[in-house]
Amino acid sequence: MLRKILAVFTLTLAALSLHAQAQNPVVEMRTSMGTIVLELYPENAPLTVKNFVQYVQEGFYNGTIFHRVIADFMIQGGGFTADMQQKKTRDPIKHEGGNGLKNQVGFIAMARTAEPHTATSQFFINVVDNQMLDFRGPGPQEVGYTVFGRVTKGLDVVNKIRNVPTGARAGHRDVPTQTVTIERVTMIEAKPAAK
Repeated sequence: MLRKILAVFTLTLAALSLHAQAQNPVVEMRTSMGTIVLELYPENAPLTVKNFVQYVQEGFYNGTIFHRVIADFMIQGGGFTADMQQKKTRDPIKHEGGNGLKNQVGFIAMARTAEPHTATSQFFINVVDNQMLDFRGPGPQEVGYTVFGRVTKGLDVVNKIRNVPTGARAGHRDVPTQTVTIERVTMIEAKPAAK
């Protein structure tokens, strides 16, 4: 009997230990206006997080800019250089909307075209609650945008970026008139996964 109790106790400890080791990736995004730290949620959006992390590890985002800023909507980056040249990306990934995460203040989501499965490297950080971007159903106009993480530090930096003056440039609207550079994006220590 004692052996059975000890065996169950040992298995329980092992399971708790494995759960404690489950960690969410954490990314540091150093910009020309300050540093933003992001916690990513692979349990909710495994393909999206894997894709984003791969771009980070390749150094893809280093030297890109926030090329689209709308003060009462979001800030978008991850695809253009300072001279407004679009960077070559890997193939698009499968859309992972409807994963339980919402387009709320400080949450990061993938940018895409009108077609659901077209996200590559570009992302946006919501600066207000954008319920109209959330998953509402399977139809092409209802699938929303894949949310895959949130800002855990540097929301003040996000707010500084959202308030920069913008204008038209190289055929694009809402481009900051003062370049906001993503200087370096790196993986930092992971943290225990949120329950």
